[in-house]
Amino acid sequence: MTAERPSSGGWFADVDPDDPDAAVEAIRDGRADQPDRWPALAVESGIVADEDAYYDWLSESTIEATRRAVDERERAGDTQLTHAVRAMDDCRRTANELAERLAEWAGTVDPDAGAGVGYARKIVADETDVSDRSIRSLAERVVDLDDEADALETTIERTAPAVAPNLSALAGPVLAARLVSLAGGLESLAKKPSGTVQVLGAEDALFAHLRGRATSPKHGVIYTHEAVRGTDPAERGSAARALAGKLSIAARIDHYSGDRRPELEAELAERIETIQARTDATDDGAGAAESSSQGETDG
Repeated sequence: MTAERPSSGGWFADVDPDDPDAAVEAIRDGRADQPDRWPALAVESGIVADEDAYYDWLSESTIEATRRAVDERERAGDTQLTHAVRAMDDCRRTANELAERLAEWAGTVDPDAGAGVGYARKIVADETDVSDRSIRSLAERVVDLDDEADALETTIERTAPAVAPNLSALAGPVLAARLVSLAGGLESLAKKPSGTVQVLGAEDALFAHLRGRATSPKHGVIYTHEAVRGTDPAERGSAARALAGKLSIAARIDHYSGDRRPELEAELAERIETIQARTDATDDGAGAAESSSQGETDG
């Protein structure tokens, strides 16, 4: 980054019109606190011959500046992570759908036909009596897609901690990538309130609730996290709120500073332990009351 240009000189101050890189840099880094007679000032300074030349130069420079900004954004780590997790999900979903079709088809020639990707792997490994070339070819496609999904998952597990270290530590690499994808990027995720993070992936249920057709969803994709899934249903809402709160903080740290904060994991673990202890206390109380009631009855 170059030093910020003074607003009085315009973005074009000290810029050579024949140097496109300098013009792009000036457009991207410069700023003005208020509008001014920029075309006239450019002409008066002798940088351009007339106002038409100024607007042509400005147009070319802004278009190139935008193109470079888009290229940088597309190459950003969180964008690549988004593409990877979406591709993984597409491969996995397609493999499963084709596996269902394969099972139906293979069932017409194999009385012991199985189901799922596992059965496709058995066909490819010659562990079945299926000899039809078309069925075997479809089985190969299923296996290839499932293998590709596994490879993409490995890529996500390797790259997510570099892109969002705190988020990956709290959520796990794959869930972290899903949250980034659903939010539209790490920056967007960092700017979302924890309540929104809590229901990411449950948009259909949320909209149904807003229309008065369903109850408010307690969680979205964060349900796959053990802190939520492993908590008693009666307390999952509390667990989801606690998790979403820490994930929001983690995303902000990852986007704005990037430094690792291990204490977030300890704080989350302590909070979830407290929430889950409520269930244990309730169960113990209910058990004691039942025993007391039973004793009175026996007496």
